[in-house]
Amino acid sequence: MKGYHKDGTPSNVKGVAVSLATNSIYVSTLETLQRIDITSEKVVWEIPFEGGCDRMSISPDGKTMYLPSLEKDFWNVVDCASGEIKSKIQVFTRAHNTIIGMSGTKAYLADIGTPFLNIADTKTHTLVSKVGPFGGGIRPFTVNSDESLVFVNVNELLGFEVGDLKTGEKLARVTVEGWEKGPVRRHSCPSHGIGLTPDEKEIWVSDGHNMRMHIFENKPPYKQLTTIPLQDMPGWVTFSLDGKYAYPSSGEVIDVKTRKIVTLLTDEDNNYVASEKMVEIQFVDNKAVKIGDQFGLGRAPH
Repeated sequence: MKGYHKDGTPSNVKGVAVSLATNSIYVSTLETLQRIDITSEKVVWEIPFEGGCDRMSISPDGKTMYLPSLEKDFWNVVDCASGEIKSKIQVFTRAHNTIIGMSGTKAYLADIGTPFLNIADTKTHTLVSKVGPFGGGIRPFTVNSDESLVFVNVNELLGFEVGDLKTGEKLARVTVEGWEKGPVRRHSCPSHGIGLTPDEKEIWVSDGHNMRMHIFENKPPYKQLTTIPLQDMPGWVTFSLDGKYAYPSSGEVIDVKTRKIVTLLTDEDNNYVASEKMVEIQFVDNKAVKIGDQFGLGRAPH
């Protein structure tokens, strides 16, 4: 497999996403994109992409992927079945995280190198607008279900900012109170990881230096509700589809309602494990029928 370096060590995984249309899970590494059949668990194909691969997103119909280059100035639009490049979208400087909204009509493209979030039309695969400027380069972000608001982590901020996806304006800057931002071991960003609970009532924000998850009410002025200590530095957070559990990348499984840590993820040898690349897949009769996402997207009905 191409997902390994010449010395036999595996390549760094950058993203994971699922398509029900192809019954496949996709894994992006620094150099390649892998398609793995969910039922057989066999690699269908693995394709190297010029410029590398970062954290991608798949359209709700499961047919199209927006695959960012590895912090280069473009996104590839990829056919999920074949892996062929359908189009290329030029951005400003450093392509990174990607979300295709619940409607499937817009793709949100985060550029680390600028304070703007780019928005592309998924029919024409062209940039149509942008949101910002925010307070720094865009890091992890999430979007509510009606695609009216975006919640972003930005460089140098322990907290998050809020943007209006319709008008393009920044609406708020929210700083975590009571905690110093301090140095972090990974990502060079005080808050690298943000998610909405599926009911969109709360915003969960990572705190790398203090190894905590801070929870905010999702309505202005974004009241800070509580904080949860973690076993390691969090760099991501997502949620179960039913909204009962939060999964910070530090390896805990947290009961959203009680705020209690119910278990720690372990491997077959009972070692603690952690990952920033997690996605929920629900099965019926060994067939994938429902999927979550990497990003902690809002799922409230509208």
